[in-house]
Amino acid sequence: MRSARETYDAATAGLQPPFAAVDMDAFRANAADLARRAAGTPIRLASKSVRCRPLLREALALPGFAGIMAFTLPEALWLATGPEGPVSDDILVAYPTADGSALAALASDPAAAERITVMVDSTAHLDLIERAAPDPARPVRVCIDVDTSWQPLGPRMRVGAHRSPLRSPAHAAALARAIVRRPGLRLEGIMAYEAQIAGVGDAPPGRPLYGRTLRWVQALSRRELAARRAAIAEAVRAVAPVRFVNGGGTGSLSTTAREEAVTEVAAGSGLYQPRLFDHYTGVDRRPAALFALPVVRRPAPGAATALGGGYLASGTGDRDRLPQPYLPEGLSYSPTEGAGEVQTPLLGPAADALEVGDRVWMRHAKAGEMCERFDELHLIEGLDGSDPRVIGSVPTYRGEGRTFL
Repeated sequence: MRSARETYDAATAGLQPPFAAVDMDAFRANAADLARRAAGTPIRLASKSVRCRPLLREALALPGFAGIMAFTLPEALWLATGPEGPVSDDILVAYPTADGSALAALASDPAAAERITVMVDSTAHLDLIERAAPDPARPVRVCIDVDTSWQPLGPRMRVGAHRSPLRSPAHAAALARAIVRRPGLRLEGIMAYEAQIAGVGDAPPGRPLYGRTLRWVQALSRRELAARRAAIAEAVRAVAPVRFVNGGGTGSLSTTAREEAVTEVAAGSGLYQPRLFDHYTGVDRRPAALFALPVVRRPAPGAATALGGGYLASGTGDRDRLPQPYLPEGLSYSPTEGAGEVQTPLLGPAADALEVGDRVWMRHAKAGEMCERFDELHLIEGLDGSDPRVIGSVPTYRGEGRTFL
């Protein structure tokens, strides 16, 4: 019986590394798991975590997924008005924009304006939108972003991301009133993303005490947020109707989807299942996205050097942001070199079994960021059977000549 590494190698024997691949059987199984956890609540697909139009379409065709959460307005415009037709008719831009040109383009394109909702959390955003898109006959759809951090002792003790300045029902309702007073804007929804729950694994390996503490903190945060999110939704709806209330992420679907106030959840990373999403209680998804590096040196016993590999994930800059040497098992980084732009020495007994020209399979710490390094993704099927093979290749955003950040 072939090992996992031998199966990956056999499936991609005709490819020259470095390259990136997606196990489509795992991709679809992971999508089914996300839909099961959402329990009937529609999942808005986070494009930042996929960054490949064909795979966005693939996921949206699966049960449980509806709409896209984009990360920039230029990206949303591209997804809404591409030459092959829109990827989705319902695109929410997850972060506020200060791009006046993109806002003007949105307002001047009736089809895009019907498909795209932009994010706001202050009257400064409203002013900017009105300056760029002053025609009230073509209103811009907007969504109110609210802060979800847990602050048990007030602002000096924040657990969660620094996002919106809007925290209370009164704050959100005040911005809703400011929106409805402006004929060039149309209030569409509310977003409340709990990064401290959805994006932080609650079962860190080798740290059981920290894990218990983390689960306790997340439970308290979840309880506080559920009540506050419901109150915010009620307060905003007292001002004007909204089409959706969005919450959650890959790590919190099963709990956020149970809230009555939430009409949709967001997820994307769980499709690829990158390394940072391994450590959640009760989750057993399979890695779907990998990249292969060629071994180009054997500098010493117990060491093999791969070409490239320094694809660090965004965030705090600690070792958790490094890619994971995945196959063969037992490889680790040099403590003095880490993952390098042009070469990555890998150490350990497993290195002695590697020869120049062999492959090392890696997992990125995050999901879509891997696609910023590769022009295409090679799609694999049959890894669980006797005929593993590449069934095709699809361009990433980079492969289509698009970079949005």
